[in-house]
Amino acid sequence: MSLDRPPWEELERPGPEVIEVGGVELRRGSKVVLRPGRGADVFDIALAGKTAIVDKIEENMEGEISLAVTVEDDPGRDLGEDRQPGHRFFFTPEEVEPLGESSYSARILVAGIGNIFLADDGFGVAVARRLGERPQPAGVEVKDFGIRGLDLVYALGDGHDAVILIDAVPRGEEPGTLFVIEPEIPDEHVGLDAHGMDPAKVLALARDIGRVPERVLLVGCEPEVRMDGSEDEVVGELSAPVSAAVDRAVAIVEDLVEELTAEDTENTETRRTR
Repeated sequence: MSLDRPPWEELERPGPEVIEVGGVELRRGSKVVLRPGRGADVFDIALAGKTAIVDKIEENMEGEISLAVTVEDDPGRDLGEDRQPGHRFFFTPEEVEPLGESSYSARILVAGIGNIFLADDGFGVAVARRLGERPQPAGVEVKDFGIRGLDLVYALGDGHDAVILIDAVPRGEEPGTLFVIEPEIPDEHVGLDAHGMDPAKVLALARDIGRVPERVLLVGCEPEVRMDGSEDEVVGELSAPVSAAVDRAVAIVEDLVEELTAEDTENTETRRTR
């Protein structure tokens, strides 16, 4: 363990993006055949000879590498991609045989953020919930983070290729106006309220303790009713123009997911032809 970094930073340190096994580069999405070594437990032995997909390369504090994989013919493989136990397995590099091909869709996090008790601030949550009712492509995780900023920080560093944030953002437009921007991450170190959600601070903290996805997009909506929490009342519904924008925002997010997935496929093909 490095003496130059606090222990908690070592725990959050991302593993390498690429390792070499038998002269073949392995990265997220690489196909391997599982070859459990001596001393493997009964669950690992049951997977011997099966084809698996590398989901993540992890490194512990002693510098030891392990591969988190999902089994290709597992009907619950999508649960493994969502980090559900029982569908995601760990093997050392010596226990896998590279197949030299990749079959993995982009991992995209769609994050609805906001406070549902502050009127239009709940826009992102409403869109995420609507998206959660619709089928999504493999590798796409839709989640309502509400005001849980720290949860989003850790999710951002969990190996996603891209994140789409959904939030109410005042920009002086007509209420209900939608826009897509690539938010800038502040250069300075920031503190984060554990019970609040400031997208810029979340991105900055995620960058400081781990890894921010390569692509970060924000689908924003101009609010009509703005509240900061100091009011005496609670408003648990969206204004009419913002409510009317929810379905349009759902369509925009799904279009962005399609574009990001296509970009990942093109990048994979480019790597293969190098």
